[in-house]
Amino acid sequence: MFNLKDKVTVITGASSGLGKQMAYAFAKQGSNIVIMARRMERLEELKKELDNENIEVLPIKCDVTNTDDINKSASLVEEKFGKVDILVNCAGASKDKGVLDMEDSEWQFTIDTDLTSVFKMTRAFASIMKKNNYGRIINIASMYGLVGNSEIPTIAYHSSKGGVVNFTRAAAAELAPHNITVNAICPGYFYTELTTQVLDTQKFQEFAENHVPMKRYGKSGELNAGAIFLASDEASYVTGVILPIDGGYTCV
Repeated sequence: MFNLKDKVTVITGASSGLGKQMAYAFAKQGSNIVIMARRMERLEELKKELDNENIEVLPIKCDVTNTDDINKSASLVEEKFGKVDILVNCAGASKDKGVLDMEDSEWQFTIDTDLTSVFKMTRAFASIMKKNNYGRIINIASMYGLVGNSEIPTIAYHSSKGGVVNFTRAAAAELAPHNITVNAICPGYFYTELTTQVLDTQKFQEFAENHVPMKRYGKSGELNAGAIFLASDEASYVTGVILPIDGGYTCV
């Protein structure tokens, strides 16, 4: 089960963090990988590591807030592989302020990067999937798209990830006739370049121990099983699902 050999998986935000972890995970299952991010030098380094998996790896420099970049990337992928089987929308960034202090530019930056990019990527790559009557789209949202929080003021991030959650449901309903499933994963607290500084503070570690039922942060690789399942042929009747992988944070 869950063999992805000869599939083509496109992953955004692949130069670091959860996107990089996803690239390793899908490569281990035998999928060819398209890794996308703005930092090409990091993508080239990752390609060298993934080449050991006996798969094809295509790095593409792409700003997921730029429509032209996305459309050109989609054309490159279709030209090389002739198809796209799986899309993992993992790119993201955030300006963290509360509703009373956030400036318009900070709000727009977060919405563009975390929500609008998911729409633009889905539009471009689902169009290729539609031609082949097959696709798996996995959006990396956040548990903060399901709940608020009292520890970190980050109104735009909550809003953008909540948008991704319901975008997922709407796209799932729309694309189902084309045999394209659309699901979302809502990670809890995981170490990335964006979160390490906060997660390493004693105050936040105490907060997590009190609010996460499993009393710890997520470990590297603990998102992989959920993503591989949703990307697999075996999950052909699973669409519109919002899957928290958060150590129980959203169940209490």
